[in-house]
Amino acid sequence: MAALVWGRRFPRAWLCRRVGPGCGRHYRAALCAELQQPLTIEEVAPRPVGPHEVRVDVHFCGVNFADILVCRGQYQKRPQLPFTPGMEFSGTVLETGTDVSTVKEGDRILGVSDSHGMAEECITDQKALWQIPEKIPLREAAVLPVSYGTAILALEHRAHTQPGETVLVTAAAGATGLAVIDVATNVLQAKVIAAAGSDEKCKLAMQRGAQSSVNYSQNSLKEAVRKLVGSGGVNVVIDTVGGDIFLEALGSLAWEGRIVVVGFAGGTIASVPANLLLLKNVSAMGLYFGRYQVQNFPIFSRSLSSALQYCQQGRIQPHVGAVFKLEEVNDAFLHVMQWKSTGKVLLSLK
Repeated sequence: MAALVWGRRFPRAWLCRRVGPGCGRHYRAALCAELQQPLTIEEVAPRPVGPHEVRVDVHFCGVNFADILVCRGQYQKRPQLPFTPGMEFSGTVLETGTDVSTVKEGDRILGVSDSHGMAEECITDQKALWQIPEKIPLREAAVLPVSYGTAILALEHRAHTQPGETVLVTAAAGATGLAVIDVATNVLQAKVIAAAGSDEKCKLAMQRGAQSSVNYSQNSLKEAVRKLVGSGGVNVVIDTVGGDIFLEALGSLAWEGRIVVVGFAGGTIASVPANLLLLKNVSAMGLYFGRYQVQNFPIFSRSLSSALQYCQQGRIQPHVGAVFKLEEVNDAFLHVMQWKSTGKVLLSLK
């Protein structure tokens, strides 16, 4: 059977080969050996853990658009080839280094790293791990780091969203979009307008808590928002699309509104018309979630701790849209690239 990946077909037999020593314990990992080419599944010999490191038995790994960009060589960070992608994962602790004090063998954890999550095992620094409360299943926990960490930082830390304010979120049926709806509605008591590219995705966003929706493939986003809220506009925009959608969303802001740029899933980076910032005293700001891990770790850590706390309290409900096996990683990438995904796409390593 052949699979369509990166725009061409290749035999599934190509997906697995053994590397490393010919004997001993191995684990399977997705490998990017060449940019813009299909990933392979390889059997890898484990290395020893360092003093501050933890070996994790990975159960689930999130599939993010950023992972695809990394494998294309189009992301802000470019790991040295070959590498294993995967920025977020959940699992259990297999082994700890001599100086590890935050987790112990058997603990259920979620992790955030630059890469290497798409493998049956991974080794990471103890600072990149958070313990999962017993009430939260490992599958749902894997949804939290990137999507909910981004949503919490965008809404709480950057936009300072207040109860009763109106939030417009683009790509609303995506993993980050649904997380924004969840946090804005159920934690911050804000009102949400969900903007997406199909009626089906708008319907899902409404089911997940949005008060109203706009299909921007059929309507002008700016005009549709005006009909919903009047000329006053919305208080906050969380945009992951970019391009013309960003510009229409920017024009939909109210006096002293705030727009947070999270990504450019639409493929186009728009220039910000400075006169629009001036006329309504609005603020345009960016949010690069992963950068906080390096530049302001306490803020980064707090966003993940908050996500776990909200989930444990039942205030948020992570949405898993699709689950693929490790050997289906290329199909999972294609699922995201073709805009078929809603909510978080996961790889199951078990």
